Amino acid sequence: MLTDFNLSFGTGGLRGILGEGSDRMNLYTVGRAARGVAGWLGSAGKAVVAYDTRLMSEEFARYTARILMENGIEAILFPRPVPTPVLSFAVRKLAADAGICITASHNPAEYNGFKVYGADGGQITPDDADAITRCILEGAGADAADASRAPIQASDSVLSDYLDAVERLRLTDIPCDNLRVAYTPLNGAGLECVTEVMRRIGAEAVVVPEQRAPDGRFPTCPKPNPEEESALELGSKLCLAQDCDFLLATDPDCDRVGVSVRHQGAMRRLTGNEAGLLLLEYICRSLKESGRLPARPVAVKTIVTSPSAREICDDYGVELRDVLTGFKYIGEQIGLLERDGEAERFIFGFEESCGYLSGIHARDKDGVNAALLICDMAAAYKREGMTLIDGMERLYRRYGRITTLLKSAETGPEAVDSLRKNPPSEIAGRPVLKITDYMDGAEGLTADVLAYEIPEGTVIVRPSGTEPKIKLYYILRGTDDAEQIDADFQRLHLGRDAP
Repeated sequence: MLTDFNLSFGTGGLRGILGEGSDRMNLYTVGRAARGVAGWLGSAGKAVVAYDTRLMSEEFARYTARILMENGIEAILFPRPVPTPVLSFAVRKLAADAGICITASHNPAEYNGFKVYGADGGQITPDDADAITRCILEGAGADAADASRAPIQASDSVLSDYLDAVERLRLTDIPCDNLRVAYTPLNGAGLECVTEVMRRIGAEAVVVPEQRAPDGRFPTCPKPNPEEESALELGSKLCLAQDCDFLLATDPDCDRVGVSVRHQGAMRRLTGNEAGLLLLEYICRSLKESGRLPARPVAVKTIVTSPSAREICDDYGVELRDVLTGFKYIGEQIGLLERDGEAERFIFGFEESCGYLSGIHARDKDGVNAALLICDMAAAYKREGMTLIDGMERLYRRYGRITTLLKSAETGPEAVDSLRKNPPSEIAGRPVLKITDYMDGAEGLTADVLAYEIPEGTVIVRPSGTEPKIKLYYILRGTDDAEQIDADFQRLHLGRDAP
């Protein structure tokens, strides 16, 4: 068995820093991964390959497609960068057995990745990831020594069919011609699709010029993550200067979308939770008012997402399902509904990290879908004389204000084990009322996650799936002390000062 492969392959595939060596993203490690996928698929099958605008993405994608073809797998390659949700759509549209997207999502410029999807258009299961890992380590498959079998180019009709599917998710036929929207693709793959859906619904898009063109160096935002204020700086300035209603920002592979709103002469960013709650309530209300709310409707959120979603769902008679962190688990719920012939029950899925999906056209979060919905929603609020901030304040008055905060600590997963063995009795002077250990299968979910209930809410701790960090989620009602609670938790229970 070969062991000269030192990148971890999980349900999200590979992700790492570009460079030489078996622990970096390069043609060697990408080739090993591609041969592993070929070995997993067997001697026949079909796979779709896509890529974003990152450094080496196109080279990695073309090399991956060649290796698949050399191993008897029919490879369909997109000829230009496309959003990750387009790949998820294409896998099902083209009846493929797998999909591969070369992307590192919202990581800094020095990263790239190799993300694998199953035949259902969703990220692979842990069992599939283990099987691919075995194939990688065993050296399964052959190298693409020549290009005698060229990959098939994905037709433009796939992209247009995807855009049609997204457009059908509109909840109204009223044009959004009252909107002027600043938009930034952050030099990523979202420009073509997002501006096209905005054109179709009548919204005017004003694109940030410095961040318009594909550029894997991300020269104006070292962290091209729409959750980060720094990534929105240029867009926010443009939004104010051009008298736009709000700013939309998509990450390099356009599966996440961030929102910052011009309100009372200044910009205010909506958190992922806030945008998700606004969309959830808008979808529920619009479907109910139009008589299109399905029987026994279902919405899905992750366990680290705002609990206000449950109160909204209760008001509209919607079943809310909680799943583990990661959009693949939301996609899994869509698959279960589809298996039972009830896919039409699904109305919305979201996670606090700016990931949203309102349709069954894809099995992953979709920044294009979200951009369309946000524009429709903002146009509806504007017709009432309100901004999205006004809408959020209305929700707070109805359901209460919840403070959410995501922090991380530069430490390995052993920190979670240490917390499990030495459970805190208090957090920042607040008594721990209950500890939920998802490793024990709490609430029917199994994962390396701990949740601490304190009087104001919940603190959730889990290892990062892609970096040597642990992530800490604070979901608190009736307090503005989230930053101090985090600092105290890290100092007292992780033995380090919070950054």
